[in-house]
Order: sequence, then structure tokens, then C-alpha cells
Amino acid sequence: METDRNPMATAAPTYRPPARWAVRAAHLAALTAVPSGIWRIAMGVGVPVGFDTSGLEVPGRFSAVCIAMSLATEGLTLLTLGLVRPWGEVVPRRLPLIGGKRVAPLAAVVPALLGAAVVMLLTIPRAGGFGGAPGAPTGPALFLMDACYAPLLLWGPLLAAVTLAYYRRRRRA
Repeated sequence: METDRNPMATAAPTYRPPARWAVRAAHLAALTAVPSGIWRIAMGVGVPVGFDTSGLEVPGRFSAVCIAMSLATEGLTLLTLGLVRPWGEVVPRRLPLIGGKRVAPLAAVVPALLGAAVVMLLTIPRAGGFGGAPGAPTGPALFLMDACYAPLLLWGPLLAAVTLAYYRRRRRA
């Protein structure tokens, strides 16, 4: 039966697809953490990226922290896709207890806007770069680090824009 493959077919007959710009913005937001994650993992496994890791367990506990931070950050950016995908409106049926239920718009909007605010509070102060930070690299290594972290400046505004588009679309549906 075709309706079993499309969770929106029965749960939300008034489903409105997201605007094309919102889909692009959500995908871009999901990619903003990739460069910094790669840089952080490289540092964690001992690649000389210019950051002073003396006194840290590399490889070791510090490596695990770097990898976990990178995966967690990327996982959070990927949640932005839920604002433009059907699973952001109806919980996938494969999830026990809540599968197939509609997502209340504010249950997605409130955490997403709070997340956008937190991300902007964390990234905007570093918009000028990391020069002078304790242990930060210098010269070309600093340029590389700043280039890897610069895309994170887009994450908060993109998340906020996609969230507002999600709210407007869900409110009208």
C-alpha cells in the first residue's frame, strides 16, 4: 500500500512542502560543522595542526573527547534537516511508542530557536579568529583553524531562518 511508504499521506493530509530556499539552507546548516569537526578530529588523533596538545593524552582520552565533540556537533547540525523533512512533522513509525504521531510545531521550534541563539552566542565572539587564545596555533596553522571554524558562524542564522520558515509553514497547514 502506497500510504505506508509516505508517513505524511495519512497523518497530515494538508502537508505543505518547505520552500526551496529553506531546504537549501537546512542542508547548508548541516554542513557547517564538517570542517571544524575534521580539524578537531585531526588534532585529537595527533596530526600536527599547530594547536598545543602537550600535556594532553594524544592519542588517548583527549582523542575520544575530540571525536565525541565532533560527532555530537554534526549530529546537532543534522537535526536542522528535520525542519524540512517529513520526519520533522510526523515521528517515523519505526520509533516505539511515539512512531506515527505528529510533532507539535512548538516542540521543534522552541529548542531550535534556543539552539540557534546558543550557537550564535558561542560563535560570534570568535568571529575575528582564534589568534591569542591559549594554545592556539600561529601563522598558516591559525589561518587553517580559523578557516575550518568560520562556517560555524552560519549555523545559528541558518538554523533560525529555517526554524521560522518551519513555524510559518506548520502554522498555515
